[in-house]
Amino acid sequence: MQWRSLVLALVALKLAGHALLWLAGPSLGFYHQRLRGLSCSPGGGRRRQWRSRNLPALGPGSGAASSSPPRRVVGVGGGGGDEYEQRYSRAFPPQLRAQLRDAARGMFAFGYDNYMAHAFPQDELNPIECSGRGPDRADPSNLNINDVLGNYSLTLIDALDTLAVMGNSSEFQKAVKLVIDTVSFDTDSTVQVFEATIRVLGSLLSAHIIITDARQPFGDMTIKGYDNELLHMAHDLAVRLLPAFENTKTGIPYPRVNLRTGVPSGSNNETCTAGAGSLLVEFGILSRLLGDSTFEWVARRAVKALWSLRSNDTGLLGNVVNIQTGHWVGKQSGLGAGLDSFYEYLLKSYILFGEKEDLEMFNDAYQSIQNYLRRGREACNEGEGDPPLYVNVNMFSGQLMNTWIDSLQAFFPGLQVLIGDVEDAICLHAFYYAIWKRYGALPERYNWQLQAPDVLFYPLRPELVESTYLLYQATKNPFYLHVGMDILQSLEKHTKAKCGYATLHHVIEKSKEDRMESFFLSETCKYLYLLFDEENPVHKSGNRYMFTTEGHIVSLDKRLRVSLWQDTFPEEQKKTEKLKPNELRAINSTSNCNRVPDERRYLLPLKSIYMRQIDQMVGLI
Repeated sequence: MQWRSLVLALVALKLAGHALLWLAGPSLGFYHQRLRGLSCSPGGGRRRQWRSRNLPALGPGSGAASSSPPRRVVGVGGGGGDEYEQRYSRAFPPQLRAQLRDAARGMFAFGYDNYMAHAFPQDELNPIECSGRGPDRADPSNLNINDVLGNYSLTLIDALDTLAVMGNSSEFQKAVKLVIDTVSFDTDSTVQVFEATIRVLGSLLSAHIIITDARQPFGDMTIKGYDNELLHMAHDLAVRLLPAFENTKTGIPYPRVNLRTGVPSGSNNETCTAGAGSLLVEFGILSRLLGDSTFEWVARRAVKALWSLRSNDTGLLGNVVNIQTGHWVGKQSGLGAGLDSFYEYLLKSYILFGEKEDLEMFNDAYQSIQNYLRRGREACNEGEGDPPLYVNVNMFSGQLMNTWIDSLQAFFPGLQVLIGDVEDAICLHAFYYAIWKRYGALPERYNWQLQAPDVLFYPLRPELVESTYLLYQATKNPFYLHVGMDILQSLEKHTKAKCGYATLHHVIEKSKEDRMESFFLSETCKYLYLLFDEENPVHKSGNRYMFTTEGHIVSLDKRLRVSLWQDTFPEEQKKTEKLKPNELRAINSTSNCNRVPDERRYLLPLKSIYMRQIDQMVGLI
């Protein structure tokens, strides 16, 4: 694939150049100067302010216990390398990869089998009590549950394509038949449009494409007598979601809809940008498979409406908007909750559909992100100053709003890989990995000034694993296999319960909540498995694939490049000129890169001095 070749070529150039550059230790201070006057919790334990301090010079440091993070930093010729190099840059034995691949498959199987035994046909598994969970009928205001659970066997549907990716044809075929025979969307359930779209609609479409793929790269996933039932079910669900797009003055949809009766009376007129603007991939696929422009058009209209509301000064969007007035209720602009998948789907819509305007919007958004959200030194892997970090700012002024970031932002390095900005992706990924090393999980919200979590739970989210997988595919650096091994071992140690894997209620105390969200099977386990399965058809079949924001796999098909919605709305034709795949460019990417020499493949993607700096930045050392 040409855009993948560009990614590999870019990282080749970066890594080859960095082999020659080993600089003296940089100093901290960028954030400290920008944060003077902000209050900080009193010291004690690890809740230290991130204050200006110098990293040790290149050379031997104080001894560290074997269980502690690496502390000794030496130069390239320092007699065997430092502890970071010793731990991470060794070749990863094929036998170990196979063991970890099987462990990831076993993790999925343990969760899936227990869901089928103890929870199906309910939506989710309670892994501690070994029971099922559905919508909270007694408390309609319990949106944490009711936005997601729709009484439609959610976990089974969400896991369909993971079964295929793992090559389990018999269980995939059984699961598809169960969905066809037992699931109905004619139910009195009020669900969030976004969650129903990415978890249910996306999975039905992914499974349908897998079943009808003439090449069958994952093994025989065909269903005898299959008559496009999953596509029909996806159509039925999407029709039930369409009322959310009606009776809004902006075209931005209501956040929730009742699958039987439509938009509930007295519905909230406020929605988050990600929820309203991240429907284009699934709705676009459905439109193009059906030859019905309706679904893509309403989703694309919502994206354009949000885009038109961005700040004229910064180009940024807020995180909460009124769908009737277009007024920004939430003025925070960042990369995490409320905005994350909006940016993701601008790029992925282009990759799937080839519409030029999608890439243009993404490139403009990415430039604004770099201008106003990014802090720290200019380069990831050279120079002095603080490590790059993306913060939350006011969408109109670009001024810092708070000193926390959330775990959803860990998806962004993976998105940077897709656009070709691998250099920056390496640094941001290392920051989130350092937090994981400290807690054995990612707290839902982390305060980088206080070096402590603001919100302490971890619901088995996949974002860090996803970025780890994509960075490994781009660099083939064994470092990312070590990261994946750490994540897998942490999940097994801290989240495994009697009948599945449980949300961590408190990442420090490691107490659990009795909930296994469906994305654990659809994303977390899938990305871990693919990270260690080098021979998977995703990597070897010659097919080209993209993952939705819920981790559902979609082959890049010529059918998806036929934009029938333009026939209905011809005035848009001039704005949607197709781009060729090789026109995909990062803001700062270059071409004509040399291939990375084999000997470079076993060096760290980030210099040890900078890895140590990031570990200090999160209070790990």
